[in-house]
Amino acid sequence: RVAANHALGDIFAMGASAQSATAIATVPPGLEAKVEATLRDMMAGAVEVLNAAGCALVGGHTGEGQELALGFAINGTVDIADDSITLPRTMTKGAMQAGDALILTKPIGTGTLFAALPKGAAKGRWIDAALASMQQSNQLGAACLLAHGATACTDLTGFGLLGHLVEMTKPSGVDAQINLAALPILAGAEECVAAGVTSSLQAANVRLRRAIQNQEAFAHHPRYPLIFDPQTAGGLLASVPASRADACVAELKALGYTHTAVIGRVLAMGDAVAGIRLVERSEL
Repeated sequence: RVAANHALGDIFAMGASAQSATAIATVPPGLEAKVEATLRDMMAGAVEVLNAAGCALVGGHTGEGQELALGFAINGTVDIADDSITLPRTMTKGAMQAGDALILTKPIGTGTLFAALPKGAAKGRWIDAALASMQQSNQLGAACLLAHGATACTDLTGFGLLGHLVEMTKPSGVDAQINLAALPILAGAEECVAAGVTSSLQAANVRLRRAIQNQEAFAHHPRYPLIFDPQTAGGLLASVPASRADACVAELKALGYTHTAVIGRVLAMGDAVAGIRLVERSEL
């Protein structure tokens, strides 16, 4: 279910409708009946999510490997923007506008939590909450953001919050500000990073710290490592006109995205090469 949600996120982040999926599954070798049962269980959970999204599983490939793995390639359709329509009908990464509010629909922290799990350093309730978050579809959230005039949107996955934000600011020709105090965080994530437990992808993501204007001032902040934390089936990060941000957040919470928050704002491009600025309180 998590793998299917993760794959569908790219489609929903564009305001698109998912149509079909192909799967690639890797199952550890073993007795034929056990291998078949494992594959059947994997696909049963995934198909539930795909069907709920109106997406048909049309094929795929299986193979043997040392680790269990499952992924999907999703095809979808999107309406082409029409000049006669006030609101955009698609969302891309590169249309942020200075003054927009940055909205995040799900809490972050899956990378550190699931790195802590095999070490016995994560509490069961932390993992349960993380799994629930990862299994929440972004479909309704994307429709809500689109209806409230989102100018740009992406889903949070392996590059973490900072990496995906930079993917949006650069093509948009803007800078951005992140309010660390406003970030929605999964229970236990701060404790795990404080203990030095991070994902294997963390080091690669931290290289992007050069994009932060004032990293020295926040390098020891307890939430600083979490802006690099890689996400699995994370939430949607979107820029929304500031005048509509409060209404958008309220509607998203009513739809079940209870951790939704305004986490910063989009700024006009400045002279600094680094385009992201960290703060500890909102300046919206």
